[in-house]
Amino acid sequence: MAAGAGARPTPRWLKALAEPLSAAQLRRLEEHRYSAAGVSLLEPPLQLCWTWLLQWVPLWMAPNSITLLGLAVNLLTTLVLISYCPTATEEAPYWTYLFCALGLFIYQSLDAIDGKQARRTNSCSPLGELFDHGCDSLSTVFMATGASIAIRLGTHPDWLFFCSFVGMFMFYCAHWQTYVSGVLRFGKVDVTEIQIALVIIFLLSTFGGATMWDYTGTSVLSPGLHIGIIIILAIMIYKKSATNVFEKHPCLYTLMFGCVFAKTSQKLVIAHMTKSELYLQDTVFFGPGLLFLDQYFNNFIDEYVVLWIAMVISSFDMIMYFSTLCLQISRHLHLKIFKTSCHEAPEKVQVVPSKSHQNNMD
Repeated sequence: MAAGAGARPTPRWLKALAEPLSAAQLRRLEEHRYSAAGVSLLEPPLQLCWTWLLQWVPLWMAPNSITLLGLAVNLLTTLVLISYCPTATEEAPYWTYLFCALGLFIYQSLDAIDGKQARRTNSCSPLGELFDHGCDSLSTVFMATGASIAIRLGTHPDWLFFCSFVGMFMFYCAHWQTYVSGVLRFGKVDVTEIQIALVIIFLLSTFGGATMWDYTGTSVLSPGLHIGIIIILAIMIYKKSATNVFEKHPCLYTLMFGCVFAKTSQKLVIAHMTKSELYLQDTVFFGPGLLFLDQYFNNFIDEYVVLWIAMVISSFDMIMYFSTLCLQISRHLHLKIFKTSCHEAPEKVQVVPSKSHQNNMD
């Protein structure tokens, strides 16, 4: 009897674990060619730095080794910060934030030159692209976590949850767009700019302490978050749009963001008048967010239609807020919004000093 006659066939799940790709997928992978389009704002000047760094990399060093080294540095620096701030509410020693800023910059630089090294050594391959994106996906998680710790976002669990997952979601959307269009597209404000912004956040926490980001109504930075998010969304939508939605529909685009601005400005006035905190959570961002997401789905729905939907949502949200705000204040202060009292306001009585008082003054 042959040795393997009674052997059981390999389970399907075990075979899939050992060889995730089918033969057909492997054949198509051989034909794959990397395709990207677009250049972000900071990429041209940083290219000079990356090209200079490349000359210090030995030819024998594999591109995937460069990628892995960058990921290891980013993970190590972030894990050190996590060890000091496990709940994202503590304030770590200043050097840990500087450590993270340096680690993120090293990761960004090594991630940028691994492709250059591959072209330099004639070793470009689908494996290198897959390896690079795999490291990027893991690094995205650690960057979001490190940035949340640097601004003590654990004091606001809702926003910690949001910021921890928004980076992962946008990374997935970018590659979803690549899956649909076949081209990895970069906007004028993209991952390079986000990484530089995170480096700046780490540096600010280094010199100002994490408590400078505490989100209270008296914080100078708090109102800036509202207008900052609005401006960033407007710029990213403007630059990411393949058909340039602003140039095609400037009035509608401006009015949509104008409604967002009007509501956030009114909330700032209310926060001042009531001496209360200015909360960042706001439904007014639904409209711009909808238009923003449309850019990452390769115009899955016509941009003009999405812009109108965003305009309707933003204007309705603004009107509802104004209306309910006025009604609530009028009820509390017992005032009528569009009516006034029929009684004339009493005139100010001028008090004339008595003669005896004048004599005393003399």
